[in-house]
Amino acid sequence: MICPSGTSLRRTVFLIATLVATASCSQAPDELVLVTPSTFIDRDVFSELANRLNDHSEIEVRLTEERLAGEAAMDMLTSGEADIALISNNMPFREGVETIMPLYPTLLHIAYREGRQADSPITLIPGAQVYAGLEGSSSRLVFERMLERFEIDRESFTFIEQPSREMRPDVLVLFVPISPDVRRNSANYRLFTMGRPEDIGTGTLIDAATLLTPAYRPFVIPAGTYGEMTPEPVVTIAVDRMLVARADLPPAVVYDFINEVLRLRPPMAAKWPGLFGNLSENYDVSRSSFNLHPGSQAFLQRSEPGIYERYSGVAEVVVTLMIGLISAVFGGSRLYDRYRKNRIDSFCLRAIELRDSVADDAPMSERRETVQKIHELQTEAFEMLANEKLAADESFQIFITLSNDVILQIKGEFGASAPRLERDESPAIPQLSAESPGR
Repeated sequence: MICPSGTSLRRTVFLIATLVATASCSQAPDELVLVTPSTFIDRDVFSELANRLNDHSEIEVRLTEERLAGEAAMDMLTSGEADIALISNNMPFREGVETIMPLYPTLLHIAYREGRQADSPITLIPGAQVYAGLEGSSSRLVFERMLERFEIDRESFTFIEQPSREMRPDVLVLFVPISPDVRRNSANYRLFTMGRPEDIGTGTLIDAATLLTPAYRPFVIPAGTYGEMTPEPVVTIAVDRMLVARADLPPAVVYDFINEVLRLRPPMAAKWPGLFGNLSENYDVSRSSFNLHPGSQAFLQRSEPGIYERYSGVAEVVVTLMIGLISAVFGGSRLYDRYRKNRIDSFCLRAIELRDSVADDAPMSERRETVQKIHELQTEAFEMLANEKLAADESFQIFITLSNDVILQIKGEFGASAPRLERDESPAIPQLSAESPGR
């Protein structure tokens, strides 16, 4: 046997350790890459969340340098360049992208410069410079649907790719949460309303917007929420901002990430009470546009009973039913045996009655007739035994012995050694003679 040297052994151990470390790294990333959102409020929220995760948890995250939204953000996930993104729930389904959890609701804000006619999108959009988010974003998608709905010519307005102080658009179309930042960044603007609060559910514009998109729901921004921007209630649509992940991100990583986000809910809610105040551990993903990530499913089912606990009640019922069935079968068998024994006892009683019916001075003809009846009784007992209506046990043997003794007694064949039994002294089972069959 060849023993490895110390150097070879160290190299072998180092190689194994390297392979194990490489396998572990391939299963769970040391650092989660988060796609930086394009809108300013989402970007501030993600930056705050990333800083708190790095400072107060074992999860390390990094934001991408490029700001992306919608389709572009999902492209980062499916290509493996990023792990987690924040997108609107109205984005179309995409293979390779799965839901983690809803983070907070966002509202469609259609803001327009003071002085523009805003009776309907038909009078609001034509001739305007419009910013509706980046190409492929949820805001751009809903704006394009609005153009199709009202048949507005795309040549009648101009898109602005990025607003600035020098280039302020006439119309802003953005999905953003309710926040004071909206008011600070939108001076001299008003919010467009899709109708009156009482119009919801009556087949107006707001119902058309939510009809074919289950992720949308009607929402009313109360008057005065944004000061002069909202002198009256504003009817709009709401959609959730969803945390989504690439499908091959390990479930354990997603589980821990959800747990840390919920743990950081108090400080996040203190800074944005309107966003994180309703974030719950039992969040609802039934309206999600994407498949549920296994890590999120495991988190939602963390308190549900396991398979043994889940079916223990059923097992108890089955065992109880089986015990009841066995008891019923056993009890029925005993009742049947007792029924068959009672029938044998009736044969014994009939044999004794036939014996007692013969007087001491009875003629031989009467004795022969009685003996014949006892033989017929034995024949009937044997037939019932063959048909399993009688139990072939000790009771049956007692009847046969008793009936044979009665025959001998009637014939007067007991002799002096066996005194004659009187009718009033006949025992239930007579003493058998030495000549009785079956002895």
